[in-house]
Amino acid sequence: MATIDRGHREAVTVRHTGERPGAGETSLAVLRITTGLLFLWAFADKVFGLGYATTANNAWITGGSPTKGFLSRADVGPFAGTLQSWAGAAWADWLFMLGLLGVGVAVTLGIGLRIAAATGVIMMLLMWVAEWPLDRTTSAGEPSMSTNPVIDYHVIYAIALIALAASAAGNRWGFGERWSRMSFVERNKWLR
Repeated sequence: MATIDRGHREAVTVRHTGERPGAGETSLAVLRITTGLLFLWAFADKVFGLGYATTANNAWITGGSPTKGFLSRADVGPFAGTLQSWAGAAWADWLFMLGLLGVGVAVTLGIGLRIAAATGVIMMLLMWVAEWPLDRTTSAGEPSMSTNPVIDYHVIYAIALIALAASAAGNRWGFGERWSRMSFVERNKWLR
């Protein structure tokens, strides 16, 4: 009888909304997993120099710096000098790589989405500042290649991370529900 009732409710829901129950959760799960894999790919490319953003010669595993190339080219905006001074610093490399790995693993698995979102938003904000899309030209007078002065892909990634954490997106196709029932997570809600 419960199966018939459940089936009837689903049929009614599909007829009235055009969507099956859980379509929103499934969409968020797909967004979560692909966003997590995006961070993990960036981590792997920088560690091993897979030849996309990082060549084998610049791989972290062979002594390259994950921050040197990006931050040394920060030549627009009020923080350009500071960001350039961070380029290649061991502490910046380690923080960046731990951030990519931590956010990637947490978001892909659906655990610790609040802390992952906070960390990811800070990373995206710093990368946005490094590219400073508000400027149309670089300090050399060349086009900055900014496509939008405010909302670029770093902002979209940050919003996606916030939405995933706010919607408990780790419960569908992830370990979020199991994670949130762990005693240390129940005592420390910020770890959810």
